[in-house]
Amino acid sequence: MKFSDQPFVPLLLGADINVYSMARAFHEAYGVRTIAYGLYPSGPCYGSAIIDYRVSENNASPEKVLEHARHVAAQFPGKTILLLGCGDDYLTAISANLGKYPENVVAPYVPLEQMEGLIHKDRFYALCEQYGIDHPGTFVYTPDMGHDFTLPFPGPFAVKPSESATYWDHPFDTQRKAYILQTREEVEQVLDEIYAHGYEDAMIIQDFIPGGDENMRVLTCYSDGEGKVRLMCLGHVLLEEHTRHGAGNHAVIITEPNEELYETFRRFLEGEGYVGFSNFDIKYDPRDGKYKAFEINCRQGRSNYYVTGAGYNLARVLVEDRVEHKPRSLVLADRRNLWMAIPRKVAYDYIPKRLHGEMKALEKAGAYVNPLWYPADHALVHKLRVYRIQKRQFGWYAGSMEKPKD
Repeated sequence: MKFSDQPFVPLLLGADINVYSMARAFHEAYGVRTIAYGLYPSGPCYGSAIIDYRVSENNASPEKVLEHARHVAAQFPGKTILLLGCGDDYLTAISANLGKYPENVVAPYVPLEQMEGLIHKDRFYALCEQYGIDHPGTFVYTPDMGHDFTLPFPGPFAVKPSESATYWDHPFDTQRKAYILQTREEVEQVLDEIYAHGYEDAMIIQDFIPGGDENMRVLTCYSDGEGKVRLMCLGHVLLEEHTRHGAGNHAVIITEPNEELYETFRRFLEGEGYVGFSNFDIKYDPRDGKYKAFEINCRQGRSNYYVTGAGYNLARVLVEDRVEHKPRSLVLADRRNLWMAIPRKVAYDYIPKRLHGEMKALEKAGAYVNPLWYPADHALVHKLRVYRIQKRQFGWYAGSMEKPKD
């Protein structure tokens, strides 16, 4: 479909699997193409037939985001432009420009002050206490403490930045998305290295919850323009990435309903008057049987197609709310589906065998999807890029993770 024939135009910022998954959702639901701006001519979006992919320097700056929105809005003055950020660094830039976009641009995000209060993990945990959401034992470290601080729990420790977007602005060779450390001495060494390279915000030191990737859960929600939650879908993570920069990124998910978690997080989102997509990382703690929240992402997650693939198209819920203005009751996802962003052999090699039975049963039932292999995307360049990305997964897992013994 030509952009001129589309009833609306999705405008996505980023270039990774998050962007491609949302573009696929728009194309599946409405047959429309997406415009996406990314930093480099790479990733699964480059060369795709369902995406008009445009390379842009300084792509995540507020000035550049506003420029993109104004440019596309002027290209299609009679159409609604749906602006979505597909990475943490785009969110504050979009939110900072609320009130400045052309009239035909819809940016479904909360105001900047509210967003910053949610994405800073120390403030998020304070809200968890207010709403009765369980979270790991947490100590908020600030650089003025030096080595003069007392941790309220023994090791092992999970250490991560309170504000991840600025954390990656100060790279170094051993930098990780999160650290699992055994001793106090290791914690001090990591903190010293992080602050020596220019990061200035707080660090989060947590009681490490035991258990492997299969103890993780991911919750994706959509809240309409009135702050009412309209869709919730919980995923049981079976495998994550384990590279330095990709640690914690989901690789295999099975959708798994949990009414208690749905209700807990619905109260939180509606109590805060939240709008747009949200995504929560949660881990089951076998020590007390509780599900504990790690963070909120004020966007759909990079694994968002686990929701669409299960039959709950994320593009459709957004369009029905912000373009078609249709009333919609709350949908609590309960269909089971297998989402794998990596080759099948890699998944089965690194996921414990006790979980293989359900994976195979879902595959046999046709309840399985890899978001990157989209039959309707006929572009050869895209298919070759996806093939190379998938092939590299064998080496990435072999170099960062041991195969389970069971």
